[in-house]
Amino acid sequence: GIHPPGFVAETVAFAFGLAAASFFPVLVLGVFSARTTKQGAVAGMLAGIVFTGGYVLTFGFGRSGGSDGWLLGISPTGIGSVGMVLNFAVTWVVSRLTPAPSAETRARVERMRDPAEPPIGAPES
Repeated sequence: GIHPPGFVAETVAFAFGLAAASFFPVLVLGVFSARTTKQGAVAGMLAGIVFTGGYVLTFGFGRSGGSDGWLLGISPTGIGSVGMVLNFAVTWVVSRLTPAPSAETRARVERMRDPAEPPIGAPES
């Protein structure tokens, strides 16, 4: 890193925050909610990553000035958790406002949750 170890730790925190704000809610809702739609998933991911990425670019990466302007005093390295909650909310709302997934898709989600079933696409024995 350029300024170890702070720079490396800060970069890793930003990466995990962006991952949490973009992928985690969609993965969880995609598995545990058969009502989650692709429109909801895309909208949630965009909301989470735009919010978190914008916050990190605005307040992160060695910006001087400390915590002036931080949302509720949350540092750029910790804002991914807020982006994650935003993603959950947007995904849930948009999924309820768009047509439900097809019966085939809902059945696939149900099958994926059953540990006794072989993985989807696995060869038959």
